[in-house]
Amino acid sequence: MSDESYMKLAIQLAQQTKGQTSPNPVVGAIVVKDHEVVGVGAHLKAGEAHAEVHALQMAAEKAVDATLYVTLEPCSHYGKTPPCADVVIEHDVRRVVIATTDPNPQVSGKGINKLKEADIEVKVGVLQEEASRLNEKFFHYIRTKTPYVTLKTAVSLDGKTATSQGDSKWITGQEARMDVHRYRHEHDAILVGIGTVLQDNPSLTTRLPDGGRNCIRIILDHHLRIPLDAQIVNDNEAPTWVVTTESVPAAKVRELENKGVRVIKLARDIISIEELLIRLGEEEITSLFVEGGATVHGSFLTAGAFQKVITYVAPKLIGGKEAPSSFLGEGIPFIDKAMSVDIQSFEKIGEDLKVVAVHKG
Repeated sequence: MSDESYMKLAIQLAQQTKGQTSPNPVVGAIVVKDHEVVGVGAHLKAGEAHAEVHALQMAAEKAVDATLYVTLEPCSHYGKTPPCADVVIEHDVRRVVIATTDPNPQVSGKGINKLKEADIEVKVGVLQEEASRLNEKFFHYIRTKTPYVTLKTAVSLDGKTATSQGDSKWITGQEARMDVHRYRHEHDAILVGIGTVLQDNPSLTTRLPDGGRNCIRIILDHHLRIPLDAQIVNDNEAPTWVVTTESVPAAKVRELENKGVRVIKLARDIISIEELLIRLGEEEITSLFVEGGATVHGSFLTAGAFQKVITYVAPKLIGGKEAPSSFLGEGIPFIDKAMSVDIQSFEKIGEDLKVVAVHKG
């Protein structure tokens, strides 16, 4: 097998842990000796052993003079675990093949240099694009200290999110809705506006056939209108954060906090998306899944504060000038100023079409 084939296996290992490792990246590793895989590993959870350690422990004495394939540059610093580069050196590995370097400027290249100084052959860049896409959220967070933002919308074929009467359940089919739950599992936090809470009383939890991780639920609520009997306030299924402004009643804040809700006040009378993302970055929220509705989506669009858009298009026609679309707010005044995106993929899920696009900005 080629280096690319073995690296593909390491990437597949890493993919299985998406949603488990934040704020750390997902990483897979494979040890190969005499054309046989003798060790495999993946980083399972922040604070626990890294992928290289698991793979080398499995390989044991077979790691001597073997080749290690790893999707991300081995770390070279002490954190919650010792440096992986040191562990690789201690196992007398002959060759290390790396998909991509660590984007952290304080770390990038140092693990590679440490391996080379130990006379280990190092090859970098094998399936780099695939490995980088695997950790796009982590890489963005490391570079910007703000979360990677994904906007999710579900629309009819004519671009409507609901009828003129506000009926929106369900535009898409069961398969598309289950796909959304997979994204919830993979993100640190999910965000909606107070309008969604008042209209739908959602739980915003992850409901996959085999379970799944419930991420932090964030509600944008300028005037703290969230009802004390709302499902997300009382179900204790996941942490609930309400982001609001300084001028809200202190008594309502206390009532929510007594129910275990965290109330975050931003400095302005109007919630700034830019300020929000900086604050969430400080809380180590590396990825944010925005489910709307249209006013919230419009705010992120106006701010240009998103990295990816996932749109589910249902084979339905709704019509009506009063029927809402995905993005409200001021909008973009001229076509040449519109936000440009690259369509990354499209596929049919059940009866619906799923389109994934990344922001060029």
